[in-house]
Order: sequence, then C-alpha cells, then structure tokens
Amino acid sequence: MDNNDNQTTAVVAEIKPSPSAFRVIVREFLKDKVAIVSLALALIIMVGSFVWTLFIPNDLVTSVNIMDRYLAPGVNGFILGTDDGGRDIFLYLVVAARNSIFIGVSVAVLNELIGIVLGTISGYFGGLVDNLIMRVVDFWMVLPGNLIIIVLVTIVPNYNQFKLIGIMTLFSWMGTVRLIRSQVLSQGRRDYVMASKTSGTSNLRIMFGGVLPNISSIIITDLTLTIASSIGLESGLAFLGFGLPNNTPSLGTLIGYATQPEIIVDRWWVWLPAALLLLVLSMSINFVGQALKRSADSRQRRG
Repeated sequence: MDNNDNQTTAVVAEIKPSPSAFRVIVREFLKDKVAIVSLALALIIMVGSFVWTLFIPNDLVTSVNIMDRYLAPGVNGFILGTDDGGRDIFLYLVVAARNSIFIGVSVAVLNELIGIVLGTISGYFGGLVDNLIMRVVDFWMVLPGNLIIIVLVTIVPNYNQFKLIGIMTLFSWMGTVRLIRSQVLSQGRRDYVMASKTSGTSNLRIMFGGVLPNISSIIITDLTLTIASSIGLESGLAFLGFGLPNNTPSLGTLIGYATQPEIIVDRWWVWLPAALLLLVLSMSINFVGQALKRSADSRQRRG
C-alpha cells in the first residue's frame, strides 16, 4: 500500500504543470527592488502626464504674457517659474512630457509590429525569403538615419507629431527585425515546431500561435527598451530644433534653452526640470527593461 502511495505521488509530481513563462518572469522581476521602484517612477510620470493634461486647457499652456517673463519658481504662484514668453514652466513641462512619451511609445509599438511580422517571416521560412529581407535590413541600416530624419522634417508639408512618428519609425525598425529573426530561428529547430509541421498545421498558425508566444518575453523587453530610446531620439531632435513644431511643447524644446549661457546659470528653472525628468524617465525605463531581460534569460535557463 505504501509503495502504491509513493508511486501515485511520483506520478502526480511528474504531471504537475510547471509555472508559466509569465509567472517565472514576474517572480524574477519582483526580486529586483531597483526595477520595482523604477517601474513605479516610470508609471507615475507616464500616466500622470497623460491624466494631468486632461485638465489643462491648451490656451493656458501656450499663452504668452511678457509681464511674467522669466519669473523665478514660486513667484506669483508659478511652481517652476516662467520662460521668456511668460509661460508656466510646470504646465509646459507636463504637456511636453505627454507629447514626448506619446511619440516614444507610438514609435516603439510600430517598430515592434514591423519587427514581429518581418522578423518572424524571415526566421521561419529562411532561404531566399530570409536573404531578401535581411539584405533590405542591411541596406536600410547603413543609411544615415538621423540625417535623413532631419531633412525629411524640414521638407514634409503640414508637419505634425504624427508625421514625426512615421519618419522616426521609418529609420528605427531594423534592430527589432534582426532580434525577432534570431529568436525565431532558434525556435524553428524545436521539437514542437517540427511536430506542428508534421501534423499539417498551417505556417501562419505555427508562426503566430506557436513561436511568437514562446518569445513574448523578448518582445516585451525589446519594446520597453525601444520606448526609452525613442523618447531620447525625439528629445534629441527637438533639442536640435528638428522635433515637434514650434507651437507644440516637447522635453527637448525646454532642454534646448540650455544652449544660452545666461539661461544655464541665471535661469536654470527653464531647462533643468525637463532635463531631470527626461533623465529619471529614461533611466527608469532602462532599469525595467534590463530587469525584464534578466528575468527572460532566467526563464530560458530553466527551460
């Protein structure tokens, strides 16, 4: 009787399902206290900027009042002071953060969609299809993307933030394609893919119903890191004067005031809050992305 009980216990232990990939990643992520704090900071900044702007009239942000020009923080009720046009830096900063985050997230999502489709097709089929897609990627990667973006920004008619998103996406999708392709190539040699092909399962179902779920952790990690880099790229373009239109606030626009020596020292409140916000946001997202990457690597080591 005891032997039967032991055998039953052994069988139950064998058929007990292992933790899902998502649960393993969450468990590993929660062990990283820095990543948890970083995630909280990133969510507060990102969600807070979008929610707060719902209660801020656009006219209040962009209205000019030269009588309030360069007021120091705290004067006349301005929390972070005013700029050269008398605009409230605090309100301007909130709207600028929302615009920069919206562009960064939009570009990152579009990059992932392009990367998932092209990378999956390239890695799964291989051969001529893979060579063709990879040669296009290689050609696109050697182009001076940032210079072309600057040129396009200056010549595109009726320029707005949505066209900026399209232009940035046009020259930033290649790395994601290569990453997804490499992951799909490694998955394509697994037994479950071979078994699915043998059983007559369609290629489309194998690619997007079997392979992609198994590399979802890599996709989430890449999406997170791409958001940070896209926000940085948009802010850099705005800093150089090739970002959003002049009447549209951006973190890079505020930081651009630091090019004037007298503002750097005597009117630090105009540019420093935006620089600190961008620094905290970028570092927080990067910490979260690195923690997700370590968690995904840990899951893969465990099988």
